[in-house]
Amino acid sequence: MEQLKGLEDKIKVIAFDADDTLWETQTYFDEAEERLCSVLAEYGDSQYIKEELFKTETQNMDELGYGVMAFTLSMIETALRLSSDRIPAERIAEIYAAGRTLLRIPATPLPGVSGTLEKISRSRRYRTIVITKGNMLDQENKLGRSGLKPFFDHVEIVSGKNEKTYSDILEFLDVRAQEFLMVGNSFKSDISPVLKIGGYGAYIPFHTTWQHERTDEYDHPKLFRLESFSGLERLVL
Repeated sequence: MEQLKGLEDKIKVIAFDADDTLWETQTYFDEAEERLCSVLAEYGDSQYIKEELFKTETQNMDELGYGVMAFTLSMIETALRLSSDRIPAERIAEIYAAGRTLLRIPATPLPGVSGTLEKISRSRRYRTIVITKGNMLDQENKLGRSGLKPFFDHVEIVSGKNEKTYSDILEFLDVRAQEFLMVGNSFKSDISPVLKIGGYGAYIPFHTTWQHERTDEYDHPKLFRLESFSGLERLVL
């Protein structure tokens, strides 16, 4: 941990991913996916259904983006395609209901999140923001349900996370990349793009990851791998 000394003097803004960083999300999507596999069991085994769903999601990404609406529409589209448009309406209703439940996930803060954010907020050393992908209303509602909103100075809900996204946000915040730390569970979306523009990344892996977010990881002098959210305290406090 010697390399962490002095980091608190370099960083002005700490940004946080939301889903599976602040609260659990992917597990609920996995459960909805399992429900889809059950409804479509006559058309193939679970592995096949999941592969076909991912193909649909990937094809739809440019038009539908991320989030519950995109996921639900992709589930329904997959069901129609695999059944040659013959699937009964009541099964489509089941799939729709499974997707709609994702709008009501509890957004309970993960262990260590509330306490760590409170300490960072109390320190008054940093501006703290959320940068998250997904549907705006859904993400705003989850942040509200989580009770974490008071800890953040600003919220950015974006259609995707890449180098340009982060560069644009930094320009808006009037902060340099070397003064910016991104905290998240996705190496692909939260960490790698920030490292590539000169910022810092605190990577906190979650126990399950959406297939689209899986990527090769690498070492970097500005990358910090943490075993828990509370480990962030050793970085910045």
